[in-house]
Amino acid sequence: MSGLQGTQLKVALGGVTILKGVNFNLEAGEMLGLVGPNGAGKTTLLRILAGLLKPDAGKLSWGERDYYNLTPRERAQRLAYLAQSGTAHWPMSVERLVALGRLPHLSDWQRPGEQDDALIQRVMAETDLSDFKERQFNTLSGGERSRVLMARALVAEPEILLADEPVAALDLAHQIEVMSLLQRYCEQGGSVVVVLHDVRLAAHYCQRIMLLMGGETLAEGTPDTVLTEANMRTAFGVEISPDTGSIRDTLKLPWVKA
Repeated sequence: MSGLQGTQLKVALGGVTILKGVNFNLEAGEMLGLVGPNGAGKTTLLRILAGLLKPDAGKLSWGERDYYNLTPRERAQRLAYLAQSGTAHWPMSVERLVALGRLPHLSDWQRPGEQDDALIQRVMAETDLSDFKERQFNTLSGGERSRVLMARALVAEPEILLADEPVAALDLAHQIEVMSLLQRYCEQGGSVVVVLHDVRLAAHYCQRIMLLMGGETLAEGTPDTVLTEANMRTAFGVEISPDTGSIRDTLKLPWVKA
């Protein structure tokens, strides 16, 4: 287990109960997909795991420690959060913005060293950003900005990466690239929790899926056991088209990178 665990997490916002007692755990090297209809509680759960929102009830822990007893530096070194519509609030080049991901590993006023620079260049290459390094972040398209923020999270080398719809603004080829990058990150020992609306991407890339509905866990397990016809009907109100074969055929990812 990665160490991050939640027990009976409950949250109410504006008098509305968003999470109604959700249990959570994450295995080392695992990509866990959070799926469900709008308003199911996916982003709220992710924000709790990121330490941005404290639950009204329940327990969140990292190993034997209370999660909220971790220092900000410890949390920043061990966990990275990629928000749904992240941005930068000041003009900055792509390379400098990506380099900010190394700050949790540097002492005050310390500049990135050769190893840091090598990591930054490698991650920018992997996220198809090498040709953008001198561009100002605010001149990029929405999809390009998403890749920059992904790179910033990856250069932090966290144990756990939390990503809220990281492919929402990306074209098809870059969706596959980003999901493959997250997959490789897990193969190298990291863990990922990713919110996805495309259940085909979740089925293809995630070892385990949590299907949330109405602030509760409707189903949890492998894609085959979670993304069933009955669960899809209950959670999303959809059925398999008569022109389609089995649900397994429906969930196949029909594209690969050329």
